[in-house]
Amino acid sequence: MKVLKKQTNSKMCFICGVDNPYGLKAEFYEMENNTVVTFVEYKEIHQSYPGRTHGGLISALLDEIAGRAIWIYEDVWGVTTNLNVKFRKVVPYGTKLKAVGEITKNTKRAFVGVGKLYDNEGNLLAEAEATYLKLPLDKISTDEDSHEDVNVFIPDDIKELEV
Repeated sequence: MKVLKKQTNSKMCFICGVDNPYGLKAEFYEMENNTVVTFVEYKEIHQSYPGRTHGGLISALLDEIAGRAIWIYEDVWGVTTNLNVKFRKVVPYGTKLKAVGEITKNTKRAFVGVGKLYDNEGNLLAEAEATYLKLPLDKISTDEDSHEDVNVFIPDDIKELEV
């Protein structure tokens, strides 16, 4: 499927932070079907029980992918007000996984997004629906220096992804 745009990363975010030594360093792509896609691999340090990724870290990824989907439609930031997660199967670490996010509702003040996490065979492992309040970045973080930290662009030549 055709990639329309690559999104920015941040420096220290657990999900997309390029400088976070414990994070996933996820890169996000806006696709021609109005979804956002990323591929990640949890590590052993992200476990709950041996062989299983911690549910809180799964939830964080689903929150991130659902919230980033709004950028397809408008340049706005969102603050999560509600997150409902359903864990369908064990989410392993040490293997490549795919997350997909899309917007299901968009109003003047808020939006709703869904995120889904799949294994490399296409099995749905976990899914979430989240509601976000739209806020400008200067209302989310009052530290003006931090605004540069959330707009790090890592160029690549990816034009298509198998999704």
